[in-house]
Amino acid sequence: MKLLSVAVVVALIIGSAAQENKRPAPPGLPCHHAKYQCWTEWFDSDNPRNGDREILRRLRRRYRGKICPRPIDIEARTLSGLTPEQAGDVIAKSDTKTGFICRKRDQPDRECEDYKVRFSCPPPYCADPVCWTQWYDRDNPSGTGDWETLSALRRRYGDEICKEPLYIEAVTTDELTPAANTRQNFHIYNPTTGFVCRNKDQKVGNCMDYKVRFGCPCNH
Repeated sequence: MKLLSVAVVVALIIGSAAQENKRPAPPGLPCHHAKYQCWTEWFDSDNPRNGDREILRRLRRRYRGKICPRPIDIEARTLSGLTPEQAGDVIAKSDTKTGFICRKRDQPDRECEDYKVRFSCPPPYCADPVCWTQWYDRDNPSGTGDWETLSALRRRYGDEICKEPLYIEAVTTDELTPAANTRQNFHIYNPTTGFVCRNKDQKVGNCMDYKVRFGCPCNH
């Protein structure tokens, strides 16, 4: 497997295996202070022989009526379930206007994984709503790095965060750049542990200052 690196999509929202495996939803989060959001099914229209291109306009033609006119977000996974940063691929494009592009020439080994994508849309394009917490910024990178761990955030914010988050998002505190687009390396980035950026893992400089939020099942 390629080295863990982050030059990738956005928004990495992790933990969808819980939905894909159709296990019972964990304890949820009231939606009174959360953003209502849900996801389409996964789409896979290309193979990585010449790179992997999951272009939105092509997906719309192939999967008519299944993608909303203005998606809110996009997520990409390999067919085996890895995020692009876990797979170590350098992603050329991942947005809600173009779609997802992995080019072979951008990869150290000249190979892209085979990816599938899905989009965040309002109902009725998807069935599983996600309620997002507020943004949390507990630490700054002046020491060993930026440590926004779930355990530490729970100690500070109590039951604002559900017991079993399904997703996590991280952005910089200054320009709100998705962590996946900063090209920094992350020690931990998952919804069950939280987010850790260590200064010693960066090729140049120190970690940026990040804030995180968690995606939880909704309680209405």
